Amino acid sequence: MIDNRIKFRHLQTFVEVARQKSVMKAAQLLNISQPAVTKTIRELEDVLGVAVFERDGRGIRITRYGEAFLKHAGAALTALRQGFDSVSHAVHADAPPIRIGALPTVSTRIMPRAMTLFLQEDIPARIKIVTGENAVLLEQLRIGDLDLVVGRLAAPEQMTGFSFEHLYSEQVIFCVRAGHPLLTEGSAVFAALERYPVLMPTRASIIRPFVERYLIANGISALPTQIETVSDSFGRAFVRNTDAIWIISAGVVAADLDDGTLASLPIDTSETKGPVGLTVRTDAIPALPLTTLMGTIRQAAREVKSS
Repeated sequence: MIDNRIKFRHLQTFVEVARQKSVMKAAQLLNISQPAVTKTIRELEDVLGVAVFERDGRGIRITRYGEAFLKHAGAALTALRQGFDSVSHAVHADAPPIRIGALPTVSTRIMPRAMTLFLQEDIPARIKIVTGENAVLLEQLRIGDLDLVVGRLAAPEQMTGFSFEHLYSEQVIFCVRAGHPLLTEGSAVFAALERYPVLMPTRASIIRPFVERYLIANGISALPTQIETVSDSFGRAFVRNTDAIWIISAGVVAADLDDGTLASLPIDTSETKGPVGLTVRTDAIPALPLTTLMGTIRQAAREVKSS
């Protein structure tokens, strides 16, 4: 446990003395007296039970115990400053935008509800939400152009430097317009697929491997008429007005299934189920608006699971 005798001034004074390698210079920069610096360092040493500095001629040098403590003390101060800055930015609404990458599966089902809940928190913030293929969004997250990606868990080789928080699981479905002929063919669905145009996820999309394995397992090695797209607006419009079959994550068309304009073919696709959640960089420290938005995304996901 952290000893409650350690205060912010202990960390601040210790780090400054370590940087300056001088009590006098640290006192000048901190705008306090040298005896006050010395007293603060001694208090810290009493708590730690070891010396963090030792005399070196006319100066001082940090001990091996001090070196061990320094990186953690410095990180703690950095985290505190970032915390103060994030609150200040939130209050004054002068922070850069929160940049969210959302896969189509959450763009229509999770993010609208999450944003509604976020706005109720009354935290001044600018939000930027972009959609796209998973590989593109993860690369933008990796280089710092995005702060968070919401969607399916990527393959292990793509997750280096990232952490993932699971929210719920979702499967792929075969979606058609209401009244489609295949809705009455039952077990003959796979044999009849070649008669219709099929909208497939693109090769860079995260669900493509799930779809390909599923088709092969059910005897489908190729589709004569295949259109690759990640555009949910195109997919929705095209399928509503044709006999095309749309292979898509269930969350993208949840509202369309609920209102009856689209329907899911009566086949078992449970083996395509995969985790959906939050992906962030492991080295990132989220600011207040982002942590709040992540909280509202969690809440929206819980509502989806219980509905």
